[in-house]
Amino acid sequence: MTLASPSRPPRTPARVYRQTLWLLTSRDLRVRYSTSFLGYLWSVLDPLVMAVIYWFVFTQIVDRAIGAEPYIVYLLAGLLPWTWFNGAVGDSTRAFIKDAKLVRSTRLPRSVWVARIVLSKGVEFVLAIPVVAIFAIVYGAQLTWGVLWLPLAVVLQAVLTLGLGLVIAPLVVFFRDLERAVKLILRFLFYASPIIYGLADLPDGLDVWASFNPLAGIISLYRASFFPEEVEPRAVIVAAAMSLLALGAGALVFRRTVRAVLKEI
Repeated sequence: MTLASPSRPPRTPARVYRQTLWLLTSRDLRVRYSTSFLGYLWSVLDPLVMAVIYWFVFTQIVDRAIGAEPYIVYLLAGLLPWTWFNGAVGDSTRAFIKDAKLVRSTRLPRSVWVARIVLSKGVEFVLAIPVVAIFAIVYGAQLTWGVLWLPLAVVLQAVLTLGLGLVIAPLVVFFRDLERAVKLILRFLFYASPIIYGLADLPDGLDVWASFNPLAGIISLYRASFFPEEVEPRAVIVAAAMSLLALGAGALVFRRTVRAVLKEI
Protein backbone atom coordinates (compact mmCIF):
# COMPACT_ATOMS: atom_id res chain seq x y z
CA MET A 1 0.00 0.00 0.00
CA THR A 2 1.38 3.37 -0.96
CA LEU A 3 0.87 6.47 1.02
CA ALA A 4 -0.50 9.42 -0.88
CA SER A 5 1.65 12.48 -0.53
CA PRO A 6 -0.13 15.28 1.26
CA SER A 7 -1.38 17.86 -1.18
CA ARG A 8 -0.58 21.49 -0.65
CA PRO A 9 -3.48 23.62 0.45
CA PRO A 10 -4.71 25.85 -2.36
CA ARG A 11 -3.37 29.37 -2.23
CA THR A 12 -6.01 31.96 -1.59
CA PRO A 13 -6.39 34.90 -4.00
CA ALA A 14 -5.29 37.28 -1.24
CA ARG A 15 -2.11 35.28 -0.66
CA VAL A 16 -1.35 35.15 -4.39
CA TYR A 17 -1.94 38.90 -4.60
CA ARG A 18 0.45 39.59 -1.71
CA GLN A 19 3.15 37.31 -3.13
CA THR A 20 2.88 38.85 -6.58
CA LEU A 21 2.88 42.34 -5.13
CA TRP A 22 6.10 41.67 -3.26
CA LEU A 23 7.73 39.99 -6.29
CA LEU A 24 6.90 42.98 -8.50
CA THR A 25 8.10 45.41 -5.83
CA SER A 26 11.41 43.62 -5.29
CA ARG A 27 11.88 43.43 -9.06
CA ASP A 28 11.35 47.17 -9.36
CA LEU A 29 13.90 47.86 -6.65
CA ARG A 30 16.48 45.51 -8.16
CA VAL A 31 16.07 46.90 -11.67
CA ARG A 32 16.18 50.49 -10.44
CA TYR A 33 19.52 50.06 -8.67
CA SER A 34 21.12 47.15 -10.56
CA THR A 35 23.39 49.43 -12.61
CA SER A 36 23.90 52.00 -9.86
CA PHE A 37 27.07 52.03 -7.77
CA LEU A 38 25.45 53.83 -4.84
CA GLY A 39 22.29 51.74 -5.01
CA TYR A 40 19.44 52.78 -2.76
CA LEU A 41 21.47 55.74 -1.47
CA TRP A 42 20.24 57.66 -4.50
CA SER A 43 16.75 57.60 -2.96
CA VAL A 44 18.23 59.30 0.11
CA LEU A 45 20.35 61.85 -1.71
CA ASP A 46 17.44 63.72 -3.29
CA PRO A 47 15.63 64.68 -0.05
CA LEU A 48 18.98 65.12 1.70
CA VAL A 49 20.27 67.61 -0.88
CA MET A 50 16.95 69.48 -0.77
CA ALA A 51 17.11 69.60 3.03
CA VAL A 52 20.63 71.00 2.96
CA ILE A 53 19.62 73.67 0.44
CA TYR A 54 16.59 74.79 2.45
CA TRP A 55 18.57 74.62 5.69
CA PHE A 56 21.24 76.89 4.20
CA VAL A 57 18.73 79.36 2.78
CA PHE A 58 16.60 79.64 5.91
CA THR A 59 19.40 79.59 8.47
CA GLN A 60 22.33 81.27 6.77
CA ILE A 61 20.73 83.73 4.35
CA VAL A 62 17.18 84.49 5.48
CA ASP A 63 16.22 85.53 8.99
CA ARG A 64 14.19 82.37 9.63
CA ALA A 65 11.13 82.37 11.83
CA ILE A 66 9.66 79.01 10.83
CA GLY A 67 9.94 75.43 11.93
CA ALA A 68 11.77 74.23 15.02
CA GLU A 69 15.31 73.44 16.12
CA PRO A 70 17.23 71.53 14.95
CA TYR A 71 15.85 72.73 11.64
CA ILE A 72 17.67 70.14 9.50
CA VAL A 73 15.87 67.34 11.40
CA TYR A 74 12.60 69.26 11.07
CA LEU A 75 13.12 69.49 7.31
CA LEU A 76 14.05 65.85 6.81
CA ALA A 77 11.01 64.72 8.81
CA GLY A 78 8.88 66.45 6.18
CA LEU A 79 10.94 65.90 3.04
CA LEU A 80 11.31 62.11 3.33
CA PRO A 81 7.53 61.46 3.46
CA TRP A 82 7.08 63.96 0.62
CA THR A 83 9.61 62.04 -1.50
CA TRP A 84 7.56 58.87 -1.02
CA PHE A 85 4.29 60.64 -1.87
CA ASN A 86 5.70 62.56 -4.83
CA GLY A 87 7.46 59.55 -6.31
CA ALA A 88 4.51 57.18 -5.94
CA VAL A 89 1.88 59.58 -7.30
CA GLY A 90 4.17 60.68 -10.14
CA ASP A 91 5.01 57.10 -11.16
CA SER A 92 1.34 56.10 -10.98
CA THR A 93 0.77 58.12 -14.14
CA ARG A 94 2.78 55.44 -15.99
CA ALA A 95 1.59 52.39 -14.04
CA PHE A 96 -0.30 50.87 -17.00
CA ILE A 97 1.45 52.48 -19.93
CA LYS A 98 4.95 51.36 -18.95
CA ASP A 99 4.07 47.65 -18.64
CA ALA A 100 1.11 47.51 -21.00
CA LYS A 101 1.80 43.98 -22.28
CA LEU A 102 2.07 42.51 -18.80
CA VAL A 103 -1.00 44.37 -17.62
CA ARG A 104 -3.04 42.95 -20.52
CA SER A 105 -1.79 39.36 -20.14
CA THR A 106 -1.90 38.92 -16.37
CA ARG A 107 -4.95 37.46 -14.64
CA LEU A 108 -4.19 39.19 -11.38
CA PRO A 109 -6.20 42.17 -10.18
CA ARG A 110 -4.77 45.12 -12.13
CA SER A 111 -4.59 47.19 -8.95
CA VAL A 112 -1.37 45.33 -8.16
CA TRP A 113 0.42 47.52 -10.75
CA VAL A 114 -0.43 50.60 -8.73
CA ALA A 115 0.11 49.00 -5.34
CA ARG A 116 3.63 47.86 -6.22
CA ILE A 117 4.63 51.47 -6.98
CA VAL A 118 3.32 52.65 -3.62
CA LEU A 119 5.05 49.77 -1.84
CA SER A 120 8.42 50.18 -3.60
CA LYS A 121 8.51 53.89 -2.82
CA GLY A 122 7.46 53.07 0.73
CA VAL A 123 10.37 50.64 1.09
CA GLU A 124 12.75 53.38 -0.06
CA PHE A 125 11.22 55.70 2.54
CA VAL A 126 11.75 53.16 5.33
CA LEU A 127 15.36 52.62 4.25
CA ALA A 128 15.93 56.38 4.42
CA ILE A 129 14.72 56.74 8.03
CA PRO A 130 18.23 56.05 9.46
CA VAL A 131 19.37 59.28 7.79
CA VAL A 132 16.99 61.23 10.04
CA ALA A 133 18.29 59.30 13.04
CA ILE A 134 21.89 60.19 12.18
CA PHE A 135 21.12 63.91 11.90
CA ALA A 136 19.07 63.74 15.09
CA ILE A 137 22.06 62.31 16.96
CA VAL A 138 24.51 64.81 15.47
CA TYR A 139 22.31 67.83 16.22
CA GLY A 140 21.01 66.60 19.57
CA ALA A 141 17.33 66.13 18.71
CA GLN A 142 15.64 64.08 21.43
CA LEU A 143 13.36 61.19 20.53
CA THR A 144 10.01 61.63 22.30
CA TRP A 145 6.85 59.64 22.99
CA GLY A 146 5.57 61.09 19.70
CA VAL A 147 7.37 58.28 17.88
CA LEU A 148 4.28 56.19 18.70
CA TRP A 149 2.46 58.18 16.01
CA LEU A 150 4.87 56.91 13.33
CA PRO A 151 2.93 53.73 12.39
CA LEU A 152 -0.28 55.74 11.99
CA ALA A 153 1.52 58.24 9.76
CA VAL A 154 2.84 55.43 7.53
CA VAL A 155 -0.59 53.76 7.26
CA LEU A 156 -2.40 57.01 6.46
CA GLN A 157 0.15 57.96 3.82
CA ALA A 158 0.00 54.52 2.22
CA VAL A 159 -3.81 54.64 2.12
CA LEU A 160 -3.87 58.18 0.71
CA THR A 161 -1.20 57.48 -1.92
CA LEU A 162 -2.78 54.22 -3.03
CA GLY A 163 -6.19 55.88 -3.34
CA LEU A 164 -4.80 58.70 -5.50
CA GLY A 165 -2.83 56.22 -7.59
CA LEU A 166 -5.95 54.16 -8.29
CA VAL A 167 -7.65 57.29 -9.62
CA ILE A 168 -4.73 58.65 -11.63
CA ALA A 169 -3.38 55.45 -13.21
CA PRO A 170 -6.47 54.55 -15.30
CA LEU A 171 -7.43 58.14 -16.15
CA VAL A 172 -4.00 58.88 -17.64
CA VAL A 173 -4.61 56.10 -20.18
CA PHE A 174 -7.52 58.12 -21.59
CA PHE A 175 -6.19 61.63 -20.93
CA ARG A 176 -2.44 61.67 -21.56
CA ASP A 177 -2.17 65.35 -20.66
CA LEU A 178 -3.07 64.38 -17.13
CA GLU A 179 0.50 63.18 -16.62
CA ARG A 180 1.85 66.70 -17.07
CA ALA A 181 -0.99 68.14 -15.02
CA VAL A 182 -0.11 65.83 -12.13
CA LYS A 183 3.50 67.07 -12.22
CA LEU A 184 2.33 70.67 -12.00
CA ILE A 185 -0.08 69.87 -9.17
CA LEU A 186 2.66 68.08 -7.23
CA ARG A 187 4.97 71.05 -7.64
CA PHE A 188 2.29 73.36 -6.26
CA LEU A 189 1.40 70.91 -3.49
CA PHE A 190 4.98 70.85 -2.24
CA TYR A 191 4.83 74.53 -1.28
CA ALA A 192 1.20 74.28 -0.18
CA SER A 193 2.10 71.55 2.32
CA PRO A 194 3.86 72.18 5.66
CA ILE A 195 7.20 70.68 4.61
CA ILE A 196 9.64 73.56 4.97
CA TYR A 197 7.36 75.20 7.52
CA GLY A 198 4.70 74.11 10.01
CA LEU A 199 0.99 74.84 10.38
CA ALA A 200 1.77 77.04 13.38
CA ASP A 201 3.91 79.29 11.16
CA LEU A 202 0.93 80.26 8.99
CA PRO A 203 -1.17 83.37 9.67
CA ASP A 204 -4.38 83.00 11.66
CA GLY A 205 -7.13 81.67 9.43
CA LEU A 206 -4.78 80.32 6.78
CA ASP A 207 -3.69 77.52 9.08
CA VAL A 208 -7.31 76.33 9.24
CA TRP A 209 -7.52 76.07 5.46
CA ALA A 210 -4.08 74.45 5.27
CA SER A 211 -5.18 71.73 7.69
CA PHE A 212 -7.59 70.44 5.02
CA ASN A 213 -4.54 69.31 3.07
CA PRO A 214 -4.23 65.65 4.17
CA LEU A 215 -0.45 65.85 3.98
CA ALA A 216 -0.49 68.46 6.75
CA GLY A 217 -1.78 66.04 9.36
CA ILE A 218 0.37 63.17 8.10
CA ILE A 219 3.60 65.20 8.17
CA SER A 220 2.76 66.49 11.66
CA LEU A 221 2.59 62.86 12.83
CA TYR A 222 6.02 62.13 11.36
CA ARG A 223 7.52 65.18 13.06
CA ALA A 224 6.00 64.19 16.39
CA SER A 225 8.91 61.77 16.91
CA PHE A 226 11.12 64.77 17.72
CA PHE A 227 8.61 67.63 17.87
CA PRO A 228 5.45 66.36 19.65
CA GLU A 229 3.99 69.86 19.75
CA GLU A 230 3.66 69.73 15.95
CA VAL A 231 0.70 67.34 16.12
CA GLU A 232 -2.48 69.20 15.19
CA PRO A 233 -5.55 67.04 16.08
CA ARG A 234 -7.82 68.74 13.54
CA ALA A 235 -5.32 68.18 10.73
CA VAL A 236 -4.83 64.54 11.73
CA ILE A 237 -8.60 63.87 11.75
CA VAL A 238 -8.92 65.53 8.34
CA ALA A 239 -5.98 63.47 7.03
CA ALA A 240 -7.56 60.23 8.23
CA ALA A 241 -10.95 61.08 6.73
CA MET A 242 -9.52 62.23 3.39
CA SER A 243 -7.20 59.24 3.14
CA LEU A 244 -10.13 56.84 3.54
CA LEU A 245 -12.18 58.92 1.11
CA ALA A 246 -9.34 58.83 -1.44
CA LEU A 247 -9.07 55.06 -1.13
CA GLY A 248 -12.82 54.61 -1.56
CA ALA A 249 -12.93 56.94 -4.56
CA GLY A 250 -9.87 55.24 -6.03
CA ALA A 251 -11.41 51.79 -5.72
CA LEU A 252 -14.64 53.01 -7.32
CA VAL A 253 -12.94 54.77 -10.25
CA PHE A 254 -10.58 51.85 -10.81
CA ARG A 255 -13.34 49.26 -10.82
CA ARG A 256 -15.41 51.24 -13.34
CA THR A 257 -12.55 52.01 -15.74
CA VAL A 258 -10.30 48.94 -15.64
CA ARG A 259 -12.05 47.11 -18.52
CA ALA A 260 -11.87 50.15 -20.75
CA VAL A 261 -8.21 50.57 -19.79
CA LEU A 262 -7.38 47.03 -20.94
CA LYS A 263 -8.95 47.77 -24.32
CA GLU A 264 -7.16 51.10 -24.65
CA ILE A 265 -3.64 49.93 -23.86
